[in-house]
Amino acid sequence: MVSLSVCVPAYQAGRTLEPTLRSILSQDADFELLVLDNASTDATGEIAASFDDPRLRVERNDSSLRIGDNWNRAIHLSTGDLVKVVCADDILLPGSLAAQLEVMRDRTFAISSSRFQVIDEGGELLETDLGLPGLDGVHTPRSLARTIVRRGPADFGPTAAAMFRREHFDKVGGLRGDLVFPMDVDLFARVGQFGLFYGLTEVAAAWRDSTFNLCSRTSTFSKLTELLRFHHRLARDCPRLLSPLDVAVGDLRLAREVLHRLRVRTTALALTGLRR
Repeated sequence: MVSLSVCVPAYQAGRTLEPTLRSILSQDADFELLVLDNASTDATGEIAASFDDPRLRVERNDSSLRIGDNWNRAIHLSTGDLVKVVCADDILLPGSLAAQLEVMRDRTFAISSSRFQVIDEGGELLETDLGLPGLDGVHTPRSLARTIVRRGPADFGPTAAAMFRREHFDKVGGLRGDLVFPMDVDLFARVGQFGLFYGLTEVAAAWRDSTFNLCSRTSTFSKLTELLRFHHRLARDCPRLLSPLDVAVGDLRLAREVLHRLRVRTTALALTGLRR
């Protein structure tokens, strides 16, 4: 029988870790839950240790690691054949693990993911039925990679929506943490080389839109720069997954975002000048 590890890398997650862990432990499925406390100085460790559940294992780093190294260590400490990484401020919706495990028992599939919803800092629903543009059902490795590059990580969905195989994670050398923002989708495209992708139509995960998560604290310029590097490195490393046209379409999308940001900033500066 296939085994599953749900990994929660946690750093200064005292504000959100409890509902995240409750959403995982309430799932009707067999799994290991591994929480890796990245040397937090808040209540992260105490909250993780407060759950009396044999499925839960808590580990702690002696000192804080970079995000890519921390995520890799969490996965390396896990024991399951299948892996799901859930950020310490995100949520799994009821029944999500059982539905995804049903798909991943078929070894034809290297990776699966689901639709998602967006919640605010307090957990209130903002949007739902997002993600997986054109990726419902069964798709090839190339279809997965080209959609990620052409549409971008935000359209694809959060880390918590995906599930992949540990053997493929090991085979590609884990996460490449030098590119933080597209780090997860870079991994998904690379592990996706080894089989088919399945997109579940269910809304199975919730991404928290907050002022304290890493995404909100990363500048738009840094995100766009990282995405540009991601497109070209993935195409270079995995040429059978992406064509020059795929990369060009992805780059054009980024250029449009830059122009949009510049227009917004120019308008804001003009309005500020008029008020003076």
